[in-house]
Amino acid sequence: MAGHSKFKNIMHRKGAQDKKRGKIFSKLGREITVATKIGGGDPDMNPRLRLAIVTARGQSMPKDGIERAIQKGAGEGEGDNYEEMRYEGYGPGGVAVIVDTLTDNKNRTAGEVRSSFAKSGGNLGENGSVSFMFDRVGEIVYPADKADADSMFEAAVEAGASDCESDDETHSIITDPDGFSAVRDALEAKFGEPESGGLIWKPNTRAEVDEDKAANVIKLIDVLEDNDDVQTVTTNFEVSDEVMEKLLAAG
Repeated sequence: MAGHSKFKNIMHRKGAQDKKRGKIFSKLGREITVATKIGGGDPDMNPRLRLAIVTARGQSMPKDGIERAIQKGAGEGEGDNYEEMRYEGYGPGGVAVIVDTLTDNKNRTAGEVRSSFAKSGGNLGENGSVSFMFDRVGEIVYPADKADADSMFEAAVEAGASDCESDDETHSIITDPDGFSAVRDALEAKFGEPESGGLIWKPNTRAEVDEDKAANVIKLIDVLEDNDDVQTVTTNFEVSDEVMEKLLAAG
């Protein structure tokens, strides 16, 4: 899907910036800690923890940082109790936004997320207000140099995936949520550990916006992702090729 690839290119640039800010390791560590608390510290017996570790490795998180996060989740030392919260709303241009968080203070996080929407000209809605515009699917991501597009597509379909979207940077394999683990294991046996993997919100409808609105949406995403409690931000915004080039050039 063209829009998906365009947005990935924009967010890939942003991802590098996030990494430089040093926040991404904190967010990854928090997910590892929560996954450990919920399902135990053995990745082989805890799919969520396994995914969190794979994603952390894909982002070059140091091994000792991963181990500390697991130990924290296992109760070795003092630790915060995090709770998963999801927020939904509309950003600039009517773009749908889903914000997934892990927080130790719901009131603080809700207030900060609401303020971010308001300052961008958007508004926070009720649960379910925009999630109907997305499908819950599994996604497994490999770097583009792992295989050519045709080979990755064939391997993905053979493993039971529903689709494989490739561009110059990544292969994104899409699965049914229930079949995610089986597809991931089959691909991992053939290509090694993926760059990342997990359940995501995939837009089933797009909101095309102009350059100004797109820039404002990206600013909103930047503000939300700069929040320590926010784990992921998903939108359904779409831009033309011309606008995408301008956004990427703006850096």
